Amino acid sequence: MASLTVPFSECVPRGSLLPRRRLSACAAGASSLPTFLRDKRDGYSSKRSKELFCNASGNRIFASVAEISVEHSVDDVALPKGHAWSVHKFGGTCMGTSKRIQSVADIVLNDSSEKKLVVVSAMSKVTDMMYNLVDKAKSRDDTYLSAVDDVYEKHLLTAKDLLDGDVLEHFLSQLHQDISNLKAMLRAIYIAGHATESFTDFVVGHGELWSAQLLSAVIKKSGRDCTWMDTREVIIVNPTGSNQADPDYLESEKRLETWFQHNSVDTIVATGFIASTPQHIPTTLKRDGSDFSAAIMGALLKAGQVTIWTDVDGVYSADPRKVSEAVILKTLSYQEAWEMSYFGANVLHPRTIIPVMRYNIPIMIRNVFNLSAPGTMICRQPENENTDTHNLDSFVKAFATIDNVALVNVEGTGMAGVPGTASAIFSAVKDVGANVIMISQASSEHSICFAVPEKEVKAVEDLLKSQFSQALDAGRLSKVEVIPNCSILAAVGQKMASTPGVCATLFDALAKANINVRAIAQGCTEYNITVVLKGDDRIRALRAVHSRFYLSKTTIAVGVIGPGLIGSTLLDQLRDQTAVLKEEFNIDLRVMGIVGSRSMVLSDTGLDLTRWREILSENAEEANLEKFSSHVHGNQFIPNTVFIDCTAATHIANHYYDWLRKGINVVTPNKKANSGPLDRYLKLRALQRRSYTHYFYEATVGAGLPIISTLRGLLETGDKILQIEGIFSGTLSYIFNNFSGDGTFSSVVTEAKESGYTEPDPRDDLSGTDVARKVIILARECGLKLELTDISVENLVPERLRSSSSAEEFMSQLPEFDEEMSQKRVEAEASGQVMRYVGVVEVSSGRGRVELRRYNKSHPFAQLSGSDNIIAFTTMRYKEQPLIVRGPGAGAQVTAGGIFCDLLRLASYLGAPS
Repeated sequence: MASLTVPFSECVPRGSLLPRRRLSACAAGASSLPTFLRDKRDGYSSKRSKELFCNASGNRIFASVAEISVEHSVDDVALPKGHAWSVHKFGGTCMGTSKRIQSVADIVLNDSSEKKLVVVSAMSKVTDMMYNLVDKAKSRDDTYLSAVDDVYEKHLLTAKDLLDGDVLEHFLSQLHQDISNLKAMLRAIYIAGHATESFTDFVVGHGELWSAQLLSAVIKKSGRDCTWMDTREVIIVNPTGSNQADPDYLESEKRLETWFQHNSVDTIVATGFIASTPQHIPTTLKRDGSDFSAAIMGALLKAGQVTIWTDVDGVYSADPRKVSEAVILKTLSYQEAWEMSYFGANVLHPRTIIPVMRYNIPIMIRNVFNLSAPGTMICRQPENENTDTHNLDSFVKAFATIDNVALVNVEGTGMAGVPGTASAIFSAVKDVGANVIMISQASSEHSICFAVPEKEVKAVEDLLKSQFSQALDAGRLSKVEVIPNCSILAAVGQKMASTPGVCATLFDALAKANINVRAIAQGCTEYNITVVLKGDDRIRALRAVHSRFYLSKTTIAVGVIGPGLIGSTLLDQLRDQTAVLKEEFNIDLRVMGIVGSRSMVLSDTGLDLTRWREILSENAEEANLEKFSSHVHGNQFIPNTVFIDCTAATHIANHYYDWLRKGINVVTPNKKANSGPLDRYLKLRALQRRSYTHYFYEATVGAGLPIISTLRGLLETGDKILQIEGIFSGTLSYIFNNFSGDGTFSSVVTEAKESGYTEPDPRDDLSGTDVARKVIILARECGLKLELTDISVENLVPERLRSSSSAEEFMSQLPEFDEEMSQKRVEAEASGQVMRYVGVVEVSSGRGRVELRRYNKSHPFAQLSGSDNIIAFTTMRYKEQPLIVRGPGAGAQVTAGGIFCDLLRLASYLGAPS
């Protein structure tokens, strides 16, 4: 037999915070605060600390010291430690209703671990309700009594749903007793108009006690031996002045071993959030206290794993409320999780990680509402992880932001080389109690800038200006500047900073999204890169960098203008190819909007191209180019934007300059911009060359033929262009390829129109204006500063028919002029030649012209068939034998294909694999 001093908690039913029987003769009906355990070498010794308490009527306040000693037989039971233990933590959301508590019990019962310790929070909203009780009592608000009844009712109904028989009766008896004692405590607070921190913690801790008792009873009801633990008897902490508490692991381990001697079961339900001071005073573990409790218990038991059950599937690569395509991370290192939580990610509080790091205990983040989700494991990662792959994506794990911060910049030449300046600045910041989130200092020491919460910046600014007023007046400091409305963006990853290319990729993504960086900080820990940017840019920046590292190196928001014949064909080609491009080439093309002359359709994540026609028909709204532009480019999700103009409209081409200036790339077959006024063209090209945006227009000259790219290749490699000559019109190529034998010119034109080769009005083709535009585009590519009016054009439309009121009238009168064209054909054939309608750029003379020419039948231009185009480049390298490009130059399929090629060229420029 051993002589023991039994703890106060053993004298009353477990969970009671106040004794059922009076232990003090100070006053009738008096209750007292609980006492907590104090170890001695020969057993338990419980000494009552001197505390305030009140009688049931709340009329008087007393102090009491009491001791209780009994003798009790105890068999020493060693506390087993190690991987046999699994620790689970369930938060208030998981314990929110009777149904959820039952689900939690099922999870515990289905856990195959040999030993289990389950840490629980108070039921959802109960902690807030308990704090509210104290606040009401302190402010002498009588409604605290009805608020207590609400707490009682919530737990009463929950218990009735979950329990029955003697178990229910015992719980309700204890609950009623606790509520009565709570009312007495709150009455004392009401009278005093004040509550100490320990009194508040004492009241608030009831929520966890009731949750633990409920869950323990439900598990026992299923036949599993289970008990519950009041962690104030085990976890000892030293509260600090920074709203934190530092665990005393040595003392807590002793308490746990002693507790286990009396409660040697394999399933334990423990209270989260609450603990005790070394002076046996109730306290809490402050913010995220239940997570911290689980980590502490995991460390004390040296458990195999700690599982934090929550309402999300795991840790995301970014806040899913801001980045819809954030992904669940399979693993995180302790340091990565630490960094993410510091920068606002809803992972774990940094202190939660410290206890488990000591013993390399992994933390699993799981979703209590989706057991099929594997979750995220936070653990120590191997030093050589990912070193073989050198993949940037593997080094950057996640992104997080801190919003509502202000940047304070202290600048002046008098700071350089002066010891103590930084110390004086940050001492001032400390004096106003502001929290410095980030610091950046130029190596010249000319300026120091740091970020603080925006709500604290005014006090910081005022104190700095006051403290450094003499230096400011003397000019040693030039300014104390505040930049408000900022956000901090952090990229987090193990060994990230030491991996070549990460910073470049990060800042390239921000630059391409048109985002300006105000300050940069990178720690030598190699776990984060931090930038400060404008608050309004935070979501776009977050999505831009996340897209760059996670979605695809080339995720592009596509806006299609003009869903006519060319545009619709392009959309169908995109429909058939986007999945292949994403899977094989990591190119993610998303059509975010389609706009026509009268209607448009917009999407936040990308249109379903298998149904784009139906969507455009069913969900269309009135066309508005400004709204279309703002939506596609301002989606704050995809950093790269391209507008594809499939029209021939001048008013659309007039927007190119503004689009490029805003960072919107442009791809088009529309010739109006490059063949329009020279000054506007030069301005457009100058902007293109000095910006990060791209302007591709291959299809303006040869549909799907590589005319522009071939010309640029020649020029960029130093070749000198002498002449460009070609058949640039598929329509006119078809007409003159088929104008032979006994057929008339008008009949061939009619056939071409009926076959869809001509414009609705064939005069648009026969006038030569379209060819002239292509000639002027090529001439300007060669450096010639020509206007469209400088091009000499042979118009094939008879002069008298140029003013015909309609295409039908023109076609009906065209046969009247067949004789003239037939005569030209006969003359050519008599000379062994054919007629071809060509465009010519004579670079040496600086001229361009469009005309009907005759070629020997052996000439490459005479060998064409159908609607093929052919272009001959005569250069210094290709002087004797011109470089020939030949192929289909008309038709929706090849034109759309040319646009698609430009789109893929853009993707390549943005980083897609070649």
